[in-house]
Amino acid sequence: MSLKTFKPYTKSTRGTVLVNKAGLWKGKPLKSLTIGKKSTGGRNNQGRLTARNKGAGHKNKYRIIDFLRKTDDVKAKIERIEYDPNRTCYIMLANYENGIKSYMIAPNEIKVGDEIVSGRNKEIKIGNCMPLSDIPAGTYIHNIELNPGGGGKLVRSAGGSAQLSGNDGIYSIIKLASGEIRKIISTAKATIGVVSNLDQKNVKIGKAGRNRWMGRRPHTRGVAMNPVDHPHGGGEGKTSGGRNPVSRTGQSSKGLKTRKNKRTNKFIISRRKKR
Repeated sequence: MSLKTFKPYTKSTRGTVLVNKAGLWKGKPLKSLTIGKKSTGGRNNQGRLTARNKGAGHKNKYRIIDFLRKTDDVKAKIERIEYDPNRTCYIMLANYENGIKSYMIAPNEIKVGDEIVSGRNKEIKIGNCMPLSDIPAGTYIHNIELNPGGGGKLVRSAGGSAQLSGNDGIYSIIKLASGEIRKIISTAKATIGVVSNLDQKNVKIGKAGRNRWMGRRPHTRGVAMNPVDHPHGGGEGKTSGGRNPVSRTGQSSKGLKTRKNKRTNKFIISRRKKR
């Protein structure tokens, strides 16, 4: 995929940079693998606004993705690669030899007609899924399980990848894109390859209307508010808050560590890089 720019007919098209989706499926998604999706607009079950700056967005359907890859030792052929409005990466429709069809996260460089398979002792090939113990060190992987049988939880967004550094007893050592190095039990599964749509990071939406299509309402800066509304509010003229950057509730918003899951601290060998 490549990037697509526009002639500057308007102020918005002058700055717009989008991903060219020429090679993707142009039809509708598979009906049996889609379900309806209702937008909350940031409101709870009582109709009260609990999440600010959220709007309806464009209507879309949720595609049911197979993060588990439990159909072992059965080959699947890639029928098509599709756009998914619910995630940054592309998805692929895989047709198994036993007739089952499922959506999966599409890795980079996979093509229509390729065959993939999951299970023990499979070929180290893009799209194949297997336990971490069967993957050689140095391989780039995605859709990584934290617990065996729990489904892929790590590295699922566009252009993402982690690297398998090696094995340490019953654990495998994974280096994540953030710089964090952690241990994951070797019987957990992962998929070979880098996640598709690498150019997603270079997109420039160009206009506020595209944000509205994605369900994002206008966001008011804290320094433009009154002191009663935000800790950054008030002051004469263009003041920048007069204190350390915080959220509306007063929590520091520049690099404060909020992780409190001490139960899994023992699996983290090295913390992520500081900003």
